[in-house]
Amino acid sequence: QVQVVESGGGLVQAGGSLRLSCVVSGRTARYYAMGWFRQAAGKEREFVAATTWSGSRSNYADSVKDRFTISRDSAKNTVYLQMNSLKPEDTAVYFCAAAATSLLSTTPREYDYWGLGTAVTVSS
Repeated sequence: QVQVVESGGGLVQAGGSLRLSCVVSGRTARYYAMGWFRQAAGKEREFVAATTWSGSRSNYADSVKDRFTISRDSAKNTVYLQMNSLKPEDTAVYFCAAAATSLLSTTPREYDYWGLGTAVTVSS
């Protein structure tokens, strides 16, 4: 079993930055690929970024490329999402998820374990 807990959301002005954290626990947590997804009000959950637990590979949604960075600290079992140059359209609940695969899937159903989410609001 793997547990996933996000934190770091909040209210920020457009152009600002936030860093989300995702603590992962469980016996095999280090073998999982990790993804960040987001879901805005009235919309479907969408892929944001993903990384292998080793950090050797990552990918990003086009909408966040060059603004967001996914990283991990293996010693702390934590995955981060650094979000810069935030826009009002980035407003959403952000979810961290773990997948029992090294494939960096962009599809939510490919991920096995999910956190409860952390809300990000970007004001204009």
